[in-house]
Amino acid sequence: MDAQTVFKRHFGYTPAHVVRAPGALELLGSQAEHNEGLAVAVAVNRYIEIASAPRADGKIELVSSAYPGREFFWMSELKKNPAAPWADYVKGVLDQLRKRGVNFSGFNAAVHGDIPMRAGMGSSAALAVGTALTIRSLYPFSLTETGATLPPRRNPNGRLPPLLAPEKLHFARLCHAAEASFVGGQSGLLDAISALFGKAWHVTSIDFRFLTIEHAPMIGEVLVVCHPCSSRREEALIQKPEDGGEKSKVRGQGSEIDQSFLTSAATMKGMQPNCESAARKLRAKSLRSVELSYLKANRSSLSPREYECAYHVVGEIARVAAAERALREDDHRQFGQYMSQSHESSRDFTTNSAPELDLLVELARKHPGCLGARLIGTGLGGGTVNLVAYHQAESFIANIAAEYAQHSGCKLQPIVCQMVEGAS
Repeated sequence: MDAQTVFKRHFGYTPAHVVRAPGALELLGSQAEHNEGLAVAVAVNRYIEIASAPRADGKIELVSSAYPGREFFWMSELKKNPAAPWADYVKGVLDQLRKRGVNFSGFNAAVHGDIPMRAGMGSSAALAVGTALTIRSLYPFSLTETGATLPPRRNPNGRLPPLLAPEKLHFARLCHAAEASFVGGQSGLLDAISALFGKAWHVTSIDFRFLTIEHAPMIGEVLVVCHPCSSRREEALIQKPEDGGEKSKVRGQGSEIDQSFLTSAATMKGMQPNCESAARKLRAKSLRSVELSYLKANRSSLSPREYECAYHVVGEIARVAAAERALREDDHRQFGQYMSQSHESSRDFTTNSAPELDLLVELARKHPGCLGARLIGTGLGGGTVNLVAYHQAESFIANIAAEYAQHSGCKLQPIVCQMVEGAS
């Protein structure tokens, strides 16, 4: 199935446009955006597709292959609907476009995707990017720092010119603002930048102090994403302790999960205030300006939690810089080692991991084809990303699935991802 098929089934005719926005994976750079740090990410061959066609009555009708029913509203009434939260990402983008002076009218759209939700693979950013590009296809516009400007012209085949780098950044900022202000999400700029700037068989290096973007080749490797047992993970994401205690039983599993892992997202959200207060106490604009030796020398001026958060972020910035040097030298195994070090630091200092994720990383690193592994997402709501030599990917997948089943009693369905071009 694809978005065009979903559109035809629901609306009864062929859509005028179909856009695709890829998912994203952060390979290195935890908390980079909020601390003017560095990050390395990729666009991957999992997509959100949106098929669309204009309509003249000012109404918007949305359908999704992943959710029942439809969302139907006037283009002038962009309100959140608790019954269709997935549509809020679309409405958030429309709201930001209006604020930037983009003129558009009603449309029909069908959404289809194969990016796992809440799995650290940028599904919400892909939906936002896909929405912005859908409106551009239906009602052409250009973006600058000050808002909309003269629209681009279609070529004789009806196609619009691809976005140039400066405009891609404006689109990324718009998508980030849409989620932050309308939905209340915390995805940040990284996923949107990755979805727009991705390059096949290349990683994307992002400097969040200067907001510059570069590419470096990584040919010959694939990424394998692993998530713990999906049913247990989904239960853990929504289940809360009924007795207010530290443990919570997972329905239907008969096992207990430490509540600290159920609230790992809150733990990560609490990192930034500690990072900011640590930077102030160290008299730095941000942790980007702090050397590890200086941090260690001034440990006594920070609270234990401030030091832990700062230690991870400062170390991560240094790891990304070193990993970029490794890429320039075509040393993918060394790059993978920095990924593994990143996981260890995240596990020990941010406490946003979970036993399942630590087990997956441990099992992955035992395989000779695995160059590096680290967590993505947070706790039981996340997973792991593994850098694997292309010719050993099949062996790695079979091995880690068997080993994880033996240790946990759960089946594992690894996802093989390749680095692809960004949306345009």
